Amino acid sequence: MSKQKILAVEDDEDILELIRYNLEKEGYRVETAETGEAAVRKADAESFDLMLLDLMLPGMDGLEVARRLKKNTRTQTLPIIMITAKGEESDIVTGLELGADDYITKPFSPRVMIARVRSILRRAEKEESVGEENPILKIHGFEIHPGRRTVHLNHEPVDLTFSEFQILYTLAKRPGWVSTRYQIVESVRGSDYPVTDRSVDVQIVGLRKKLGTAGDYIETVRGVGYRFKEKT
Repeated sequence: MSKQKILAVEDDEDILELIRYNLEKEGYRVETAETGEAAVRKADAESFDLMLLDLMLPGMDGLEVARRLKKNTRTQTLPIIMITAKGEESDIVTGLELGADDYITKPFSPRVMIARVRSILRRAEKEESVGEENPILKIHGFEIHPGRRTVHLNHEPVDLTFSEFQILYTLAKRPGWVSTRYQIVESVRGSDYPVTDRSVDVQIVGLRKKLGTAGDYIETVRGVGYRFKEKT
């Protein structure tokens, strides 16, 4: 079985070669792009399993690339790992709001990069296989299909990122039960993911916005976490 295909987007040739070398050494197929414009074109023209995306690109920056990919029905489910040199929470939070799935901060260890890539791809495969075994979840007008990773609200489709879908599914499958932020992070990204409470809160805010008035079914339990309303 062939390895997954990854698009690496980075304007620094040395870093791009480092990324390519280490990914190919692990057996992944790698395509590269040095500008945001080229990344958007490639992602739209070919199928990829994951994108490594530098935020500080000339011209169209990484955040704009992510924004365009998430608005395109062909690429909106493509997992994105952001690469940022700043290490600033504002960049990370903005990227997560746009639908990015993970991040690494320069300078980074190739081993850390590979671990993050494996985690994202393994999670996607696991969710797909688990979803095939699980029935459609129906509650409060929602139809959540874990296999297809689709959500319909009152028969209308709702476009969610990977993380948003996982958060909604995690909460909705146990209505009335409180999930801590740590439990949410664990269900979405794995127990070893270094994410702040702020990042979880940002994902919840974005999810509620997409759900409109139905976002009220996601209740905040102050000082603990979140839960999906059990009764209307």
